[in-house]
Amino acid sequence: MPFTPFHMGPGLFIKSLLHGAFSLMVFGWSQVVMDIQPLLVLLTGSGHLHGFSHTYIGATLLAVFSALSGKYLSELGLFLLGMDPERNIRISWRVAFLSAAIGTISHVLLDSIMHEDVVPFFPLSTDNGLLHIISVSALHEVCLYSGAAGAIIYYTVLGIRKYRELD
Repeated sequence: MPFTPFHMGPGLFIKSLLHGAFSLMVFGWSQVVMDIQPLLVLLTGSGHLHGFSHTYIGATLLAVFSALSGKYLSELGLFLLGMDPERNIRISWRVAFLSAAIGTISHVLLDSIMHEDVVPFFPLSTDNGLLHIISVSALHEVCLYSGAAGAIIYYTVLGIRKYRELD
């Protein structure tokens, strides 16, 4: 699923469950970081499309990078988007690392289901037992529906909290 918003669906669902214990922005940043290698392969025409970055070892290393860079980029992004004009929102390191790890690991999991060239357990195994465990269209539906459910849950809980503040 390179360069698609489908990875964000499960992220929205996780955000709806964890709220402040999860950063959707760091999660999203980790999705971008994961697909830098495939982008370079597509641009240059050389290399393995879903190479080391799409293994669980590579994803773990990219999670560290995504957390270290994503914490600050996300805080800056929240400010620039006007969502934190007072610069009061701070993403804890725990949240940054958890969000990045969930982002990169879920990315490998989802791509393992639909891409034949993903070898998630490399170098321990070159087998991909998840390939086509469900159809690509069903996988897209799971991602879309989890995002829709996450948005509904998140905004429902947010609305309830705001309503209680008014009482």
